[in-house]
Amino acid sequence: MDIRGSLVDEIESYCREAGIAESTFGRIVVNDGKFVGRLRDGKNVTTATVERVRRFLHENGGAPSSAAAEPAEPAPPDAEAGDSRTAFRFYDNRQKYLAFVNTCSEKWVVAERAGMELAHLHPQPPALRVFDAGMGDGTVLTGVMRQMHRRFRTLPFYIVGKEISLEDVRLGLERMPDRFYEHPATVLVLTNLYYTEAPWLMPRSMAAAAALNWIEVALEGDSSHEFHEQITALQPRLSETWQVRPSEKTGNPLYVRPSVLVVYREDHKFLLDQVIPRPGAVKADYDLVIASQPYRARMPVSFKAQKVLAPLARSLAPGGRLLGIHSRGGDPGLEIVREVWPGENPFATNRHDLLKALKDELGRDGRDLNFNAYADKRSIFRYDMHTLPSEVGSGSIGTSTLFAAWNAAIYVAQIEDERLEDVIAEGRYLDATRKVLNRHGGLWFYDESYVVSRRRD
Repeated sequence: MDIRGSLVDEIESYCREAGIAESTFGRIVVNDGKFVGRLRDGKNVTTATVERVRRFLHENGGAPSSAAAEPAEPAPPDAEAGDSRTAFRFYDNRQKYLAFVNTCSEKWVVAERAGMELAHLHPQPPALRVFDAGMGDGTVLTGVMRQMHRRFRTLPFYIVGKEISLEDVRLGLERMPDRFYEHPATVLVLTNLYYTEAPWLMPRSMAAAAALNWIEVALEGDSSHEFHEQITALQPRLSETWQVRPSEKTGNPLYVRPSVLVVYREDHKFLLDQVIPRPGAVKADYDLVIASQPYRARMPVSFKAQKVLAPLARSLAPGGRLLGIHSRGGDPGLEIVREVWPGENPFATNRHDLLKALKDELGRDGRDLNFNAYADKRSIFRYDMHTLPSEVGSGSIGTSTLFAAWNAAIYVAQIEDERLEDVIAEGRYLDATRKVLNRHGGLWFYDESYVVSRRRD
């Protein structure tokens, strides 16, 4: 891990144990409340400053420099908070997440973008294999499954969704009965394993592998309502097994027990015999990997490449495609944020930087991979906040619309709560939001996409 990344982990660990904000730490140690944020954004730091910070940590009982050497597992955008004592991590705020996904069209648009990749796939027996690297509430995945059925009606589907949040697992499963009804030859797998483990459904450590909780459910009947009843009956069991705890070193949510849930239709078990995964005998070889917002925008580019994208790229089958999507900025949403925090730049890593870092990380493993950044016209796409034509542009914008727009802007920009307190107390954030909405007649955001593909045999 580089010096900046190591130092950030040490500071985060100290702040959690001491119960202080990162801005307070910066002011106390180097007289700069934004020190940790700048460090996390990849800004340069002198050797003298590093020594000063580590001397403070050592003298005040902070973690030694080796504490950050353990690989950290990045939390998905909608991971649940594990412990109230840990430092606040923006994407762990469930209320902001739900408000965002219910007022903006990102998940619908991402599903359509992912569906475009299906035209480039050449699946091989026994199934079309898809991995969703952060299933969330299942909106994107079910949208892609509908498009898969339209294009590949007669093929068996093997679909793996990674999700550590129990609430999102519940929401995602609620969307699946209709999918099993429309496409009976489907094997759905959900897991809380890390990015380095989930594609192969196997923990890396011997202890975790021995504790692997493997649940196999064969749905009986032939109606979506029957499937719904059986899936709903799984909830108590999932509540016991899909638990998380905060990492003592990073604060990221970690699974308490590694779990895998395999669901398919009993009346298609014979047909799916070669598709249904078995513990310890799972290959990856995915035809399509969907990685939509799988990492925090402010994380170092080396972290994103090493901990998230490299394992996913290695899991591709010949001819397989990894679709990556993340926020880009340059939109009215970022304008709202900059009205309050001038110069704010949460999207420091673009797709070109990311693909270069990924290529360097993979080394010889990337010899048969193509790294496709594409031109802006193909890569960049837009999604909007849902508003009625009469709500914006008339000069008088309802408070609920302003709140929704503000929440969407700070959610996408990943602004932490500790930075919001003073701004909300002053009340000027609503004026800033109103100003931008009136200027543009609405609110939208830009994502950018990229594709890593493995050459066919």
